[in-house]
Amino acid sequence: MPQPLTPAPYTHVPPPSTIKWTRHQCRAIQESGVLTGRYELIEGEIISKMGQNRPHSYVVTQVAVWLFALFGGQFVLIQQPILLLGEDNEMSEPEPDGAVLRQPAAAYRDETPSASEALLVVEVSDSTLRFDQNTKTALYSRSGIPEYWVIDITKRQIFVYRDPAPSGYQSVAVYAPDEEIATLARPEQAIRVADLLPLLSL
Repeated sequence: MPQPLTPAPYTHVPPPSTIKWTRHQCRAIQESGVLTGRYELIEGEIISKMGQNRPHSYVVTQVAVWLFALFGGQFVLIQQPILLLGEDNEMSEPEPDGAVLRQPAAAYRDETPSASEALLVVEVSDSTLRFDQNTKTALYSRSGIPEYWVIDITKRQIFVYRDPAPSGYQSVAVYAPDEEIATLARPEQAIRVADLLPLLSL
């Protein structure tokens, strides 16, 4: 007789293999019209960026207003792609919520700016917090981006990553709502975390 077994809890098992896309393949299917909406390519996976909730959109706007005032609109990208360096260049093209560049936008009229041109990259996180703190942190660090902020909407705090290395950022700090924070590029001009992260109904 067959031996009865106790049903095990369901565990998701990924398929044996998946297709990994390159930047060039991803752009080709976008241009063909098959892929619509907003997406970013991360480690060969095409990730949808649609359906952002209102708190996320609001904080992105707050960050944009502050960065524009601090650096000037010509030096700031909002939700636009940047090219990574080295081994990540072909399989990833992230679209951070904010980025500050070394040169004005006119310098990148005909090409996507490289990570080597970024002074600061910002991700506004709610449901994507673990992804932004792990996968994207590794990508940005390997490309040598000197400063990376992860803005945690839910807990109203900002994680600041500095000193990039191939193994990851060597300096990490977290700022609470009542603390002031400043960028490496403009250390003399600080802002309270609470001013970027007002109380919101999540």
